[in-house]
Amino acid sequence: MNPSGGTELQYKFLQDHVDKSLLEQFQICLSVPGRVPLAANKINILWQKMAPDQPHFQKFFKDKDQIEQYDYYVFNSHWNYEQFRKTFSIPHEKCTVIKNGIPDIKQRDPEQKKDKIKLIYHPTPWRGLSVLLGAMQLVKNSNIELDVYSSTKVYGSDFEKENDDQYKALYEQAKVLPNVNYIGYKPHEYILDNLHKYDAFVYPNIWEETFCISALEALACGLYVVTTDNGALYETCSEFPVYIPMDTNLNNLAIQFGSVIDDLPNQMNNKGFQYHLKFQQKFYNHFYNWKNIAGQWTSFLKGAINARPK
Repeated sequence: MNPSGGTELQYKFLQDHVDKSLLEQFQICLSVPGRVPLAANKINILWQKMAPDQPHFQKFFKDKDQIEQYDYYVFNSHWNYEQFRKTFSIPHEKCTVIKNGIPDIKQRDPEQKKDKIKLIYHPTPWRGLSVLLGAMQLVKNSNIELDVYSSTKVYGSDFEKENDDQYKALYEQAKVLPNVNYIGYKPHEYILDNLHKYDAFVYPNIWEETFCISALEALACGLYVVTTDNGALYETCSEFPVYIPMDTNLNNLAIQFGSVIDDLPNQMNNKGFQYHLKFQQKFYNHFYNWKNIAGQWTSFLKGAINARPK
C-alpha cells in the first residue's frame, strides 16, 4: 500500500485541477528536499508542508547554497512560512503561501435534531488520541459516542509495520470504553463519504499542525470542531471551532475536553448555533474548494514563468 497522507492527496488534487501543460514546466518536490531530483530545464518548486523542526532536512536549510537550488518555496500556511522564516534564511522573494484545498464534500444538515451525538477522530494516534480517550472517560452524557479511525496505515504498510505496535495499547483502550468504537484505518475516500453522518470532529491536538486538512474537511462538511490552538490550527479553522488552549499537562487537557464534549448536545440543538454551522459550511466550501485553490496555483505558476529570465 502506497502512502496516502494529506501531502500526497493534495498533490493528486493539484494534478487533477491544474492544466497539465502548465504543470509540465515545473518540477515540484513535496516537503523533503531532494525527494525528486532537480530539473535543469524546469522551474523547481519545493512545496513545503512539514514543520521546520524535522531532523531530516536541517542540513539542507542551514546551507544557503542549497536553498538557492530551488526557484520557489510554497508553504501550506502563513504559520508554517513564518516558522521557516524565523528558523532559516530563506529569501522571502522565493516564498509564497497557497493553502490546502478540499474536493466537493457531502454536506451534513446542521438543522437536523439529534438525540445521539456522534463524534469522529481519524488523525494519526500520536496527535492526541490518548488525550481524547482520557476525555471520553470523563463524559457523563450517555448520548455521546465516539468513532475512532486512527491508525498509522495512512502512511503506507511499511510505516505501519515499523510504528503501529507502540499504539496498540491505545487501540485496545478505545475498544473497551463503553462510549467509544474503535474502527481502525479506512481510506480517505471512505472518511469523506461518511463524514456527514457525524456531528463533531473532536481533536485535542498535541502535535503542531502546519495546516490540518482533517479539520478543514470537517468544517466544510458542517461538523462542529473542538480542538486546541496548537500550531496553525487557528489560522486554518478561523473563528468557527471551540478552542481549548494547549496545555502540556495532558490530564488537564483531557478534563477540559471532557467538559466541552459533555455539553455538545445542548449546543448542537440550538438554533443560533445551527446557523453558525451553516455559515461555516458556506465559508469553507467557497474559499477552500480545489476549484478556487487551483486558480491560485495557476496564477502563481504563470507568474513564475513570466518572471523567468528570457
